[in-house]
This record gives sequence, structure tokens and C-alpha cells, in this order.
Amino acid sequence: MVQWCLQSRSISLGMQIGPYSLANALFVAPMAGVTDRPFRQLCKKLGAGYAVSEMIASNAMLWNSPKTLRRANHDGEVEPISVQIAGADPDMMAEAAILNIDRGAQIIDINMGCPAKKICNVMAGSALLKDEPLVSQILKAVVGAVDVPVTLKIRTGWDKQNRNAVAVAKMAEDIGVQALAMHGRTRACAYMGEAEYDTIAEVKQAIKIPLIANGDITTPEKAKFVLEYTGADGVMIGRAAQGRPWIFREIEHYLATGEHMPAPEVEEIRSVMLEHLHDLYEFYGDLTGMRVARKHISWYTKGLKDSANFRHAMNQLQTIEEQLAAIHAFFDHLQTQDSRIQYAPEGEKTASDNEAIAA
Repeated sequence: MVQWCLQSRSISLGMQIGPYSLANALFVAPMAGVTDRPFRQLCKKLGAGYAVSEMIASNAMLWNSPKTLRRANHDGEVEPISVQIAGADPDMMAEAAILNIDRGAQIIDINMGCPAKKICNVMAGSALLKDEPLVSQILKAVVGAVDVPVTLKIRTGWDKQNRNAVAVAKMAEDIGVQALAMHGRTRACAYMGEAEYDTIAEVKQAIKIPLIANGDITTPEKAKFVLEYTGADGVMIGRAAQGRPWIFREIEHYLATGEHMPAPEVEEIRSVMLEHLHDLYEFYGDLTGMRVARKHISWYTKGLKDSANFRHAMNQLQTIEEQLAAIHAFFDHLQTQDSRIQYAPEGEKTASDNEAIAA
């Protein structure tokens, strides 16, 4: 039966959210400090059917801050434009939804899934799962205030003893939420341990709106497994897309054919990376763009042969010109080893391969 479900609705056929038909049901997860406009555009170009913005706070005092204005910049972005808002006050959340629609949002996503302490300490994000009446008030306020689709991101519950995702999902559907994304961990789990998919499967059986499964989906095989196991309508990829935005086309190809794509060519990844960096320089300005680029360069090259020293040196460079020259030198070196990207075996990775370069 599970196999029939997967075959009968090939993921390449897409998904509908309100009036918007998606190219496929592969979602880019909203990640603060990662899923800015350049990254969302890149992921969509490389196979993602949908991307959600970085979280925007509902606090009106922050609406005109440089960070919020930058996060609300959707110039040239591929539709539909989905903006995630976060907060704990129903009226403020409704106002934030209206404001972001005025700034270009076509879909409003409500954050009830973020486990970060600074969010949960103000009873926003996944902390809201502790208070189902407040969840209901927020959902009703936002859905009632806008005439665009509203979606919701949640976790399985507050902790392992309090998994209330089924109740929250049914509530959301009854109120008018049009799609639900769900991470397979509780708030208390944060990102520790492994995601579990039993609760996602239970939620899928309880609702009729599209359900997108999220959590530890790092390979095409894992995406296929999660779709089959949960019956979810799509998958949401977060950390696995950092430095590997082409994972979306790899998953789509695998689901359609059962076969893996060849590893990307070194020259293609050089081109993808350089295009991304130039977008970052333009979006943030030269100095901030160069600093933001460091973490992306680290992610792009993590695990590649001979990359640890390159990443360490990259963090010391202070100009765009130096940054680009170092990238060209590194990829020239890779090109002499193989025409396609080659990752070092796990046993050959050094400790520095597991260290992120600070932005």
C-alpha cells in the first residue's frame, strides 16, 4: 500500500498550496542565518520546488531594522514567496502577516517548530506547543487576517512525554491552515539524537491537508524511506542542503528513476559556488557578504579531499579578491584529481573537517 501511494503520486508531479502549483514537493527548510534570498534562489534553481524565508519576528519594533528589511527583500525571487513569522502574541502575529504580504509574501508560514532557547524563552517557536489554547488563538488570528494561504511548521511535541502533534495538526486544519511541515523531534530534543517518523505517520493519518516531513533527511534513499514510511506528501531538507544545494535534484532524480545521478562535475560546482558568492556580495554588501560567504564556502568544501587546510586559510582572508582567488586555486587543484567532485572517505577526514568556519 505504501509503495502504491508513492508511485501513484510521483513527487515530480508537485503539490498545490492554495492557488500555487509547486514544481515538486521538495522543500527548503527555513534556517536563520542560512536561507536568505540568495540561498533560496539557488536551491530552487537546483531542484527545490519550494523555499521558506528566514524567520521574521512579529515584534513591531524590529520591522524596520536592517536585518528584518533584508529578510523581507524578495526581489527577483521565484514564486511562490513564503515568509515565516514567529511570535507569541496573536494580534502581533496577525499584524506581522499583513505587513509581510504588503512586502511581497504570497504565503505566510507560522513558526511553531524552532527549538532555539532565545525563541522558546519568549514562548515562541516550539515553546507554543505547551499551550494549545494559545496555538489556536494565533492560528485563528493569522488565518482570519489574511487572504493568502497560511502554513504551519511544528515539532512532534514539547518533549517525549508530551507529543501532541496530532492534536495541534487537527486543530490547524480545522482553523484553515493549508499545509503542515513537521520535524521529527520534540522541542526538548533540539537536534540531538535521531528524528523519529512514527508521529509524522500518525499525523498524516489524522489530516487531509498536505504534510511535509522534516528531520535527518540527508540522502535520496532517506527521502524515499521517509515518504514511504510516513505517507507524507513531501519532504523538507534543512542542514543537508548546506553546501550541497544540488541535493534537491538528486532526490528528485532518485525518486523518479530509482537511480543515483553522477557526482557533480568540479567545474559545475565551482560555477555554482561563485554565482552564490557573488549574489551574497551584492545582497549584503562587500564586507558583510564576504564574511557571510565564509560559512557557505566551509559547507561547500567540507569532506572534499585536501579541503581542511583550505577552509582554515579561508577564514583569514580579508578581501573578496583574496577569497575568490583562493577558491579558484582550490578548484583548479580538485580538477587535477578528477573531473567530478570526490569526497574523502570518512576515515580520512581530519578533526578540522568537522569544524564550521565562523561568519
